[in-house]
Amino acid sequence: QVQLVESGGGSVQAGGSLRLSCAASGRTISDYYMGWFRQTPGKEREFVAGISRSGGSRYYVDSVKGRFTTSRDSDKKTVYLQMNSLKLEDTAVYYCAARPSLSFTYHYLTWSEYDYWGQGTQVTVSS
Repeated sequence: QVQLVESGGGSVQAGGSLRLSCAASGRTISDYYMGWFRQTPGKEREFVAGISRSGGSRYYVDSVKGRFTTSRDSDKKTVYLQMNSLKLEDTAVYYCAARPSLSFTYHYLTWSEYDYWGQGTQVTVSS
């Protein structure tokens, strides 16, 4: 069992930066693929970024490539999402998620593939 808690959300002007953290408790996350999703009202939860169990492979949705970076610190059982050059359309509730993975390269892009979720943190980008 893994419990996930996100932090670091808030309000920022367009062009600004935020860093989200996802702290895990319970089992070690070294065997887990970690993903970041976001959701706006009335829309399905959207994959944003993911990182393999070793941290050696990362995947980003096209809309955030070059602006967002995900990383993990397995010793601290924490995953990060650094968000730069934020745009109005990045406004959403952001969630981290985890699932066990044997692969060091496969990326899980749909929300239904994940077993554990955080409670979400609001990111609001204004003009």
